Amino acid sequence: MKSLPDISKEEIIELENSCWMTHDGMWFFVCLSNFGIEQANKLNKAAIKGLAPFEVGRTKKVIGLTKDKVESFQKLKDYFAIAQKLFIPDFMNGTVCFPRENVMSWEFAPGQCFAYKGIKRIGAIDQYECGVMYRIECWLESLGVKYKMTPQVEKCLMHTTGKCSGEIELFFPWPGAVRYKRLF
Repeated sequence: MKSLPDISKEEIIELENSCWMTHDGMWFFVCLSNFGIEQANKLNKAAIKGLAPFEVGRTKKVIGLTKDKVESFQKLKDYFAIAQKLFIPDFMNGTVCFPRENVMSWEFAPGQCFAYKGIKRIGAIDQYECGVMYRIECWLESLGVKYKMTPQVEKCLMHTTGKCSGEIELFFPWPGAVRYKRLF
């Protein structure tokens, strides 16, 4: 048996995320079983939107990012470099990267998104509204970053198109931008 100092940082992150995702999946299943898919989707999105500011705020505090908003592409890349290691472990089978200036892209291995597999297993994939990409959207909103997601994600893309990937165009204030107060 290992002692706590013998457990690697990566093993702890994997354990915590596995437990969190199991809780999340069981919570969704209980909502689905008790209230139906429409209400489960609604409750899931409400919980994600409520959780995102706490996840973002706590992560920013731990990494020393003190500003309320992320005002540059580089700051967002720096934030996500750490956040994805903490919140997007390998078992989720997804990647987030920044292929060019002001663009974030995502991709899940074909048929391997953890949420797709879990929701399909419980028989609700036809009407499931993706909580995974909604969580990323809520993170961006919590970071104060304006964005445009292509494609727009509502239903599970893996189920509807056979793949889940896309780009998020990010909008930041330009350098030297003057901010005007609204007078009326």
